[in-house]
This record gives sequence, C-alpha cells and structure tokens, in this order.
Amino acid sequence: MSEIARIEVGGKVYEYPVVEGTEGEKGIDILKFRADSGYITLDEGFGNTGSCRSAITFIDGGKGILRYRGIPIEQLAEKSSFVETSFLVIYGHLPNKEELKKFSMSLTQEAPLHENIHQNFNGFSTNGHPMAILSSMINAMSTYHPDLLEVDGDEQFYSAAVRLISKVRTIAAAAYRTSKGLPLNYPKKGSNYAKNFLELMFSNPHEQHVPSEEAIKALNLFLLLHADHEQNCSTSTVRMVASSGANMFTACSAGVCALWGPLHGGANMAVLQMLEDIEKNGVSVNDYVNRVKDKKSGIKLMGFGHRVYKNFDPRAKILQTAAKNLLDKMHIQDKKLEIAQELADIALHDEYFIERNLYPNVDFYSGLILSALNIPLDMFTVMFAIGRMPGWIANWKEVHDNKKGKISRPRQIYTGPTENDFIARDNR
Repeated sequence: MSEIARIEVGGKVYEYPVVEGTEGEKGIDILKFRADSGYITLDEGFGNTGSCRSAITFIDGGKGILRYRGIPIEQLAEKSSFVETSFLVIYGHLPNKEELKKFSMSLTQEAPLHENIHQNFNGFSTNGHPMAILSSMINAMSTYHPDLLEVDGDEQFYSAAVRLISKVRTIAAAAYRTSKGLPLNYPKKGSNYAKNFLELMFSNPHEQHVPSEEAIKALNLFLLLHADHEQNCSTSTVRMVASSGANMFTACSAGVCALWGPLHGGANMAVLQMLEDIEKNGVSVNDYVNRVKDKKSGIKLMGFGHRVYKNFDPRAKILQTAAKNLLDKMHIQDKKLEIAQELADIALHDEYFIERNLYPNVDFYSGLILSALNIPLDMFTVMFAIGRMPGWIANWKEVHDNKKGKISRPRQIYTGPTENDFIARDNR
C-alpha cells in the first residue's frame, strides 16, 4: 500500500500521496492542496520545497555525497574530463569512444563566433562587468542561430547544446578582453577545452600564450566540479524560464544573471578578498577568527559552510589538494594559501565552527586556483558560469522534454494594504 500523508487544517483532513526518489528521498505531492482546501504552503526561499523531479544530480548533504547521473564526483574528478563529464550530465551516460570524439570535435568546430558578433563587443564600455557582457552576448548569439530557437528533435538539441558549451568560453574570453580594451582572439584548432580558453584569454598579437599542463589540469578540474549542483538558484532560474517555453539560449542567459549575485556565484570572489585583506592588514589568523566570533564586529568568514552540505563539501576536499599541487608545481609562494590552510585547520577543530557546521566549501579553494591561473577577480563568476553550462542545458532539456510540464507559477501570501480608495491628486 502506498504511503499517505495527512494534513489537518480548518477541521478537515486531506490526504496526499508520498513520492519517493531512487535514492530514498521522500516528498509529499501537494499539487491539489490549494484546490482541495483553499490553503497554500509557505516556504520562503524554497528550502524545503521540491520544485521538480530530476534525474541529473544527487546530493546527500548530511553525508557529503555528490553524484552526476549516479557517478560519485570523486571518481569523475580523478578519471574524467570536463568535456566527457558535460556529455554525461547532458545525456545521462558516459560517452563511448565515438561519441566522445564527435562531441569533442563539435566543440572545437563551434568555438568561433560569427564575425558580426565581434562588432557587438564594441558597444560595451571598457569598464563593463564581464558577467553583464556574457549574459547579453549569449542572448545576442541566439539571433545568429534562429533555426535552433525551436528545438525539435535530437539533432537540433545537440547543435544548440554544443554551440552554447563551446561558444560560452569564446564569449567569456572576449568579454574579459573587451573590459580591458584588448583585441579579441580567435580559437585555435588542436587545443582542448581548458587550454583553448586560457589561450583566448591571455594571448596577444605579439605573443601566443602557452598555458602549462598544471594550469590546464587545474582549470579542467574546476570546470568539472561546477558542471551541476542540483536545484540551486541559477539552475532553478533556468528551469523556471524554460517552463515558459523559452529557448535554451534565453534560459541559460537568465542563469548567468542569477549566478551573478554575491550570495551565489560571487562567493569565491569574497573568499579571495577576505584572504587578501588578512594578508594586507597583517592580522593573525587567530585574531581574525576571534573577530568572526564577535557578533559586534560585523566580520564574516567567507567560504565556510553550505546550505546543503552539513558536514563537508566533497568538492572542497578535491580542490584543496588540487590548489596545493598547482601552487607547488607552478612554484608559487602564495601567503594566501597558508592563511587559507590555517583557517581551514581552525574551522575543522574549533567547537564554535563545528557546532555551526562551518567547514571549507568549494568556493574557499576555487578562488585560490583561479588566482593562481591569473584569472582576474571580476572573471571568477564568469568561470563558474562556463562550468555550470552543461548542468543548465541538462535541466533545460528535462523541462523541454516533459510534455506534461506546466509553467512555473509560485503562489504568495499577500501582506500589503487591504482595499482602499484612490485619492485625487489635489487631496494628497
């Protein structure tokens, strides 16, 4: 017999089915609750609301588990690449040799932008934020591919997905160079995804940038670890926009805008700024931690804790090792890494942080890696967007393929004035 949940309100009892996911997660299907009772449920911030059923990513925050399509993130970080993982996230299975070869070649072929798009960058201020340019240009790019605005079939979807994943790095690099008043670069054949991006970012007419293998490996890992993360703010935004029937380009552009917020994609920037402030001001880590504990100081510890993970962030464990290896192999003596390690050690052993589940998260170490790669601070969130693109596309596809899906339309509890009359201007 199926499990039933009962809600008693207004002297009446209403029964609703309990749904269960493949990993044992349970939820109450209250779709008909308002129609039955006249009540709605209120969950500000959607912290306990399931907005969809998805087969892409599984997270167990209590156990520190993250899996893409069932595969543990630790295995993918060790054995896979960003391109291969992108295919997995989007299509639900690891590609065979032929599928991976085709996918990789398609990404290489689609990297260049339509020449007219280059002219669009000239319309932005040299002080323009790269995230604003990225969002605008993803939408602008859609005008050059009108045949992909209405995805009808596997081939059209493949073409749209490949174009977005491939061209977002080209747009991102161009956005950075536009913001600095530098000439734009063209993608090169024969370079893998991460290498190509670094070349696009840092090459100049008089000098071709040659990224080190350590840099390429670190960037590839950064992108892979950010490929998807369940129903976060930006992914939920993509799904909501997609529910209206909006095309893939528009929905992903909206995802970029949501990611721009400092409480979402800007967290790794805040971490680096914190570490730089500690170093610049010559404050000891212990003193800084004591200031954090003092509520009156107004000082926050950035890059610690997570809304979903309660004990540890599995991505942070992977990036902690990667950050140390990258700086060691590049012979970078970075005081910020020492400060970061001291902070991490204190947080993992101090009762104040243990009681509050404040442990290093993925943003804590990703900022160090991006800094070591010479990625400018205002590009940190752009890097996040490049990595998250496969997840946004996969979630857009789930919404698009659900023919019984409805447009997202949350309810609200109104708290404004009750009915009152219009007052003539002379009487106000």
